[in-house]
Amino acid sequence: MPARVDTLSLERPRSLNVALSLLASDATLTPIAGCTDVYVGLHFGTLEQQRFIDLWPLDELRGITLENEILRIGAMTTYTELIESKLVNKRLPMLVAAAREVGGMQIQNRGTLGGNIANASPAGDTLPVLAAAGARVILRSTRGERTVPFESFYTGYRASVRQADELIVAIELPAIDGRQWWRKVGTRRAQAISKVMIAGVRSADEVRVAFGSVGPTVILAKQAAAVLAAGGTIGAARAELMKEISPIDDVRSTREYRARVAANLLGEFWDATT
Repeated sequence: MPARVDTLSLERPRSLNVALSLLASDATLTPIAGCTDVYVGLHFGTLEQQRFIDLWPLDELRGITLENEILRIGAMTTYTELIESKLVNKRLPMLVAAAREVGGMQIQNRGTLGGNIANASPAGDTLPVLAAAGARVILRSTRGERTVPFESFYTGYRASVRQADELIVAIELPAIDGRQWWRKVGTRRAQAISKVMIAGVRSADEVRVAFGSVGPTVILAKQAAAVLAAGGTIGAARAELMKEISPIDDVRSTREYRARVAANLLGEFWDATT
């Protein structure tokens, strides 16, 4: 049954500073922006939160810039803006590839990179890309600003180090040396939650590979990558990968299928970047 709208409340701050002050004074406020997940929860009556703060009007959280070889993407940047950005296409084409398969055009126009990160779903399409790219999450509150390496951001299923009074304001990505690769396996190429995802970076002296939907959080497969970087066989790397992931059975797929596909994707990544 859809949620009763008359039980909900909404704050609409006109600046980032006002938004941070509201969060500092009320821990029950839940930040929202594109609302692509919130509206689903409202429709099915599964939404637990009742008090919201709308970040959509805050242009301070938008923009894509490059400074000192660091690509900075505002948290309110939409998937459409990622797809259309010349900077992102040049520096991080695997993020563009992921953004193209997030839902349909309506979702891409509304959904935001910061929202995908904050939602903390292990099936978030952009998350393996950010893990493989060595991204950093910029958090801000009235207490100040801090930078968290993306691989340290999540603490468990739909849980992160972000505090109730903090907002994700931007994501920073260092220059990537090497070939990038991304693939999503789902029921359809778009408008489907992933069964398994992979993002990888391969250079002469480093390999980074990350998986989505095979654990409670996005998985940066460090041991499998280390085997490949050291010249080991793909079979040995797959064996290490099986130790690092923990897929589950659910309505979309089975544990065995996800494990097999993840192993196959690792091999495809390695072949494609040779």
